[in-house]
Amino acid sequence: MKKLLIVVTNHQDLGENGKKTGLWLRELTDFYHEVKNDFHVDIMSTQANKVPIDPRSLPAAVINGRTRHYYLDESIQRQLDNPLTPEQINADDYAGIYFTGGHGTMWDFPDNEGLQRITARIYERGGIVAAVCHGPSGLLNVQLSDGSPLLAGHLATGFSDFEEKLLGLYKDIPFSLQHEMKERGALVQIARLPLEACVIESGRLITGQNPASASGVAQKMREQLKFAERYAQ
Repeated sequence: MKKLLIVVTNHQDLGENGKKTGLWLRELTDFYHEVKNDFHVDIMSTQANKVPIDPRSLPAAVINGRTRHYYLDESIQRQLDNPLTPEQINADDYAGIYFTGGHGTMWDFPDNEGLQRITARIYERGGIVAAVCHGPSGLLNVQLSDGSPLLAGHLATGFSDFEEKLLGLYKDIPFSLQHEMKERGALVQIARLPLEACVIESGRLITGQNPASASGVAQKMREQLKFAERYAQ
């Protein structure tokens, strides 16, 4: 069974006003639900510390049965309590990597050299790179072996400036994800309606705009990998 790597944030402070952030729960559980039967899944974070959950994402564990099911899943909880770190990962073991969101990613994803190394290696070996919501923060500084940014020339999406402002959080974030993706050469597309599912497939790069997009990202990744598997036979 092929393996996928899910990356989650380990940062819990949102700005300087005492607000808390962390992993956006649904972006883990929705993705996991779509791939669990076809792939072995490992969870990695930037630190070995217990992964913080964004408190604003926890109501989904109450009102959504599927989210609650996976939130209470013992195997997932063990990985969130003791996540793998980049130093423990052999990128050659994985067919794809998926970056979950949550505002915390904007602090600990962009400059993590281990994440950059693993992502570039998976991509250049023919694997799939995927991210949702604020997860594309982890792609901003990934460079391929020829020195070009991974994002350059790709259609891509991520949490938009308008959505940040709609939630009243624009003043708390360290940078505009939408702007920084464009600066790396991505052709950014945003859904007409905020918080509406939007999934962009650009070759072996798959991105989703917001939490509603996590299932779609997973489905596209699964389809690509299953197609590649059939083609190789």
